[in-house]
Amino acid sequence: MRNLASIQRIVNLEPIQNADAIEKATVLGWQLVVKKGEFAINDLCVYCEIDSILPEKPEFEFLKDRKYRIKTIKLRGQISQGICFPLSILPEKTKIVEGLDVTEILGIKKWEPYQDEQRCAKQTGKIMYPKWMPQFIQRIVHRFKFVREYYRKNSGQKSFPSLIPKTDETRVQVLQPLIDKYNGVKCYYTEKLDGSSITIYQINGRFGVCSRNIDLKRDVTDKYWKTVLEHDLENKFRKVFGNENIALQGELIGEGIQGNKYHLKGLDIYFFNVFFIKKYAYGSMSELIDICKKLDEKTVPILNDDFELINSIPELVELSKGVSVLNGTIREGIVIRPLVEIEDSELHCQLVKNRISFKSVNPEFLLKYSE
Repeated sequence: MRNLASIQRIVNLEPIQNADAIEKATVLGWQLVVKKGEFAINDLCVYCEIDSILPEKPEFEFLKDRKYRIKTIKLRGQISQGICFPLSILPEKTKIVEGLDVTEILGIKKWEPYQDEQRCAKQTGKIMYPKWMPQFIQRIVHRFKFVREYYRKNSGQKSFPSLIPKTDETRVQVLQPLIDKYNGVKCYYTEKLDGSSITIYQINGRFGVCSRNIDLKRDVTDKYWKTVLEHDLENKFRKVFGNENIALQGELIGEGIQGNKYHLKGLDIYFFNVFFIKKYAYGSMSELIDICKKLDEKTVPILNDDFELINSIPELVELSKGVSVLNGTIREGIVIRPLVEIEDSELHCQLVKNRISFKSVNPEFLLKYSE
């Protein structure tokens, strides 16, 4: 579970050229702008990550024009990702411990786009939210998980299969302990494509298709199912895997998806994960490539398959920058994984299934495309 707000230490402070009132702070692996003189190096603070939605309280009124959401911004030429608050923002009896998650204490929610659930409305004949509810109200209520779950259940939508981990990657900026431990390990990194997550699975003879959060009802007019059927993936799964319980996860990109930044005609799928359900284990890069060849399907672009992990978060963020292999548009970022799969239960770094796999998102992409 991602800690949106936590007690962290100011690692470094640096001046910003031509800026007298602000300076650059480093917290974890994040760089952000703070008021000059508000913090000193080694001070503890409350750090709130990007995509945090702060409660509508007087102390957060300065975020009202941004709908209380923390985004990647640029101030005086300096990219800023997140906000630092003094510890005084916490309730009086809060125990001050570095690393303490204070997300719930402060009433902070994660920004969640609501299009995923709405996209599935036609499959059940029921919309997720009532017809009378304006979209701006839908966006507000969608911030709250219990509200989303209530409407999801009442719309007849199925939950994501419990036997398969959802697609998610931890941001490199919170993984310094991991970088320290695995510095020099042979890795590969792929392009992170900006589309919609798709999971295609076969469990006990049942073939299914999921969006990021929902097990989708079969519907030939739905973009997910239509693309899967056009690729003949159900028959390919039967032929290649037999009765094996297995899932492939990838990115659905193209027309009608995230503005179609890659200027594709139609829709296509690029796979980045193979998951062996019976073993409850991810496959390696070589296994994914081999399976995609057998299925005659694409993997996400592999940018480097002989990369030694470097112990520098700024350099790993720098690697995320560049243009997409697909058509030269600005790249969303990269995903880094060891060539040989590694799980580590001792790091406590918010990893998915303790798997060493993380993303470095291009801050220039976030500046350009943040909603």
